[in-house]
Amino acid sequence: MISRREFLQVVAATGAIFGASAPLAQLAAQQKITQQDLLGFTPFGNVTIAHLTDIHAQLKPIWFREPSINLGVGDAEGKPPHITGSDLLAYYKIAPGSPEAYALSSESFVALAREYGRMGGIDRIATVLNHIRAERPDNTLLLDGGDTWQGSYTSLQTKGGDMVEIMNALKPDAMTGHWEFTLGADRVTEIVDELPFTFLGANIFDNEWNEPAFEPVKMFERGGVKIAVIGQAFPYTPIANPRWMIPNWSFGIREDEIARQVSAARNNGAELVILLSHNGFDVDRKLASRVSGIDVVLCGHTHDALPAPLKVGNTLLIASGSSGKFVSRLDLDVKGGNVLDYRYRLIPVFSDVIEPDAEVAALVDKIRGPYQSDLTEVIGRTDSLLYRRGNFNGTIDDLFCDAMLEVRDAEIALSPGFRWGPSLLPGEEITREALYNACAMTYPTAYRTTMTGAFLKEVLEDVADNLFNPDPYYQQGGDMVRVGGLGYTIDPVKPIGKRISDMTLLKDGSAIDPSRAYTVTGWASINENAEGPPIWEVVETYLKAHPAVRIEQNDAVKVIGV
Repeated sequence: MISRREFLQVVAATGAIFGASAPLAQLAAQQKITQQDLLGFTPFGNVTIAHLTDIHAQLKPIWFREPSINLGVGDAEGKPPHITGSDLLAYYKIAPGSPEAYALSSESFVALAREYGRMGGIDRIATVLNHIRAERPDNTLLLDGGDTWQGSYTSLQTKGGDMVEIMNALKPDAMTGHWEFTLGADRVTEIVDELPFTFLGANIFDNEWNEPAFEPVKMFERGGVKIAVIGQAFPYTPIANPRWMIPNWSFGIREDEIARQVSAARNNGAELVILLSHNGFDVDRKLASRVSGIDVVLCGHTHDALPAPLKVGNTLLIASGSSGKFVSRLDLDVKGGNVLDYRYRLIPVFSDVIEPDAEVAALVDKIRGPYQSDLTEVIGRTDSLLYRRGNFNGTIDDLFCDAMLEVRDAEIALSPGFRWGPSLLPGEEITREALYNACAMTYPTAYRTTMTGAFLKEVLEDVADNLFNPDPYYQQGGDMVRVGGLGYTIDPVKPIGKRISDMTLLKDGSAIDPSRAYTVTGWASINENAEGPPIWEVVETYLKAHPAVRIEQNDAVKVIGV
């Protein structure tokens, strides 16, 4: 593990980037990072945008390991955000071992986590937002990119009510959504009708009337500038998530509709146009290249965190990460309907450095109070790092697959490639809260069925195309379905139907027979009538038999061609 002295020497020796103030690398002389170091920003221009996205109901500070593999294909190959680990550090000139390296990459994650501590916490986020608003009281717009109401034990128990109460206290000006819709249409409508701010979705239409189901655009004025915020919910919600939960709404990228909304906003006097998006970064990159008139796209869904904006034509793309690790601050100089210049900072929310806001901290404690004994109940321990992010596997899902194989008595296990879910360090207890952070959702059934080898290949090919189709408009985000008991080779750059080969049943090393039926278990089926226990029950049962788990290196998936 790197010592604090070694860390300070590395930081002092190398420049770093986190935006428009003195780099954290210069803090060695002070011997510590302070709250002011993290929040310091020379105000610029006449508009300030604060952006949060993909919090996934994480109220408390967490560990969250960024991916070591995040492949880009087509025009995105080798470009941010598809640069990870040491390559990312070199690309952005970030010092290894620095605070930025810990926040943005997977390099030396465990050692640096123990140096710098957890990140996030909604009470720390409140402090960041209070600072920005105090500095720019008449200029600041706070926008929430969605995936806010889902992803924890308490959000599941309260049907998103805990996060609604918390976000009302943070006072965003608008939000859009994705996993929010897995609460079901009735619950979403109930919440949206009571929100003190606007829920935007220009790409969501009512099927019966073929008209917008939610407000598509909201006009604001900040710093004397008229601002249009257009909401773009996740386009593939009824495909990636259960359609039966939202039967009367249709989604889609709807590029023409976004272009129409941009044009209408400009005609109504908008001097600044912002797309509050949950498309995913690569979709937004393509959209920005095809729809003129958008000044800023606030990206969500794919959980990317970039320390600098990416510019497509005249459009700035902002990627603010996930799970409450970061708050984006973008200061803009807007005149005559044009962005003349900007300053940006991706603010890392180091929970040991940023002072909690007392009122929000008290509200969090009140909300969590009735569930405290359940949240803190220890159900196991991990002797290895548990993480989720990665294109092909994550150790959290390896644990889930091991549990399903044993408890559901199957040959092959499938775990969806979700990107939400914090990490656990080696030696940590697995509490019920930690388990639910990786699986708290409204369709958790761990099913058991049979699939032929041919159908299994079809499943893998379909998911791979969702992730690696060279046209971003056909990508749904997420990562490859995780597999247990099964090995395969994947060539991401080949066309659909040709990417997956060498499928092997691991228990005996035999090649998967296309005509043979295999016993398969999985969870999070989008089918309405899936049968079986919830995944958390399966994992708890497994942990009772294996109270200390160690997940070994997973070499079952071999990647070629890249």
